Amino acid sequence: MRRGLFALFLALLSTTTLAAQKQVDIVVTGGTVLTMAGPNIEHGAVAIDGGRIVAVGKAADIAKKYSGKSTIKTSGAILPGFVNAHTHVPMTLFRGIADDLDLMDWLQHYIFPAEAKNVTADFVTWGTRLAAAEMIQSGTTTFADMYYFESDIARETKKAGLRGVLGETVLDFPVPDNKTWPEAMAYVRKYAKDWKGDSLITPAVAPHAPYTVSREHLIEVRKLATELGIPILIHVSETKNELADVAKKADGMTPGAYLDSLGFLGKDVIAAHGVWLTADEIKTFAARGTGVAHCPESNMMLASGIAPVVDMRKGGMNVGLGTDGPAGSNNNLDMVEEAASAARLQKIGKMDPKALSARDVLEMATIGGARVLGLGDKIGTIEEGKRADVIVIDLSQTRSQPVYSVESAIVYAASGSAVTATICDGRILMKDRQVRTVDVAAAIAKAKEYRDRVLKSLGK
Repeated sequence: MRRGLFALFLALLSTTTLAAQKQVDIVVTGGTVLTMAGPNIEHGAVAIDGGRIVAVGKAADIAKKYSGKSTIKTSGAILPGFVNAHTHVPMTLFRGIADDLDLMDWLQHYIFPAEAKNVTADFVTWGTRLAAAEMIQSGTTTFADMYYFESDIARETKKAGLRGVLGETVLDFPVPDNKTWPEAMAYVRKYAKDWKGDSLITPAVAPHAPYTVSREHLIEVRKLATELGIPILIHVSETKNELADVAKKADGMTPGAYLDSLGFLGKDVIAAHGVWLTADEIKTFAARGTGVAHCPESNMMLASGIAPVVDMRKGGMNVGLGTDGPAGSNNNLDMVEEAASAARLQKIGKMDPKALSARDVLEMATIGGARVLGLGDKIGTIEEGKRADVIVIDLSQTRSQPVYSVESAIVYAASGSAVTATICDGRILMKDRQVRTVDVAAAIAKAKEYRDRVLKSLGK
């Protein structure tokens, strides 16, 4: 009789506990939560519902209030999804086509010719699928892109469940999708109209650089972006050669000063690289609200120089991290590796081991990049009310054990392959290293087909 009453008591207690819980879409629990908005939460958890973060705190406290339709358990790290603030994702299909070259040699003699002969809507579609799989596997949930057929990239990005600020690239010479400037402007208008207001895709326009787009066209792009309410993506001050080229056409001005003289800069402009920004330009960029996507591995690969990241941050600029394109200027889309390179490069550049810490570069890879892209109010931190872009990193591998500092373990010991779960906008894109939204095997097979086509087109 007593046993029966005790069992009934336990059943009633369990029912009461369940009744007190609210069922949500996902609970990620057990690891150290790096909110990037405050102190880390050990043995923490995140509750996600309707695409938003509804609660973050100690795992025991979250468990009292929420149960998940899906539950992801970890003893590692839980942090905001990475924001890759500058890349050219379809160039995955050119990965390794030409390495160890100067930027202009690489562009003019390899990339531009290969693009002219091979880049089509189908090429861009498969290149984006391959890139999406790679980014999901390494914890990127948001990326900024500059390429051609950008509406096709947008379609594949949304299918994969990723968030993107996607810029249609425009230049003064014919490119694969638009052969004339009027065609390019018409394309941008339609592209912006088709995707404006999408929950994941932010359409943008991307004049390649001050040395490949004329003064008149830069002014036209600025007016068009203002009219359409879309961001601008552009390469700025990447190499010393660029400084010389711009000086010839702009009365000796540097690229940043030249763009400012045109009324081009603003908080809606995302400048890639900024390797050779001057102290005055840093002040101007900070005042205008123009952020920079720092791409350390690309800058090292192409020997472009060491960007003044420490000075940018001290000067009040928003600075994020980008991998650049995965073809000759980096060769992967791994933001964990990018963060490690960023920290180490600034240390040697400043000859100061304290120049940029592991925490600093994780901020740049998350909330810093979100601010650069104009999304800091939506993503980049784990806070109640923000969109649920969340990743899980396993720190139990031999290469990251023992863990004294979670930030150090992620940046200096782990790699993107340690990411075990990726969630974007409340949707699980990968769990237990299994990608759910991209056919990875098909993307790899198609990449091999394109490699053979590209080599044949170049007579190799």
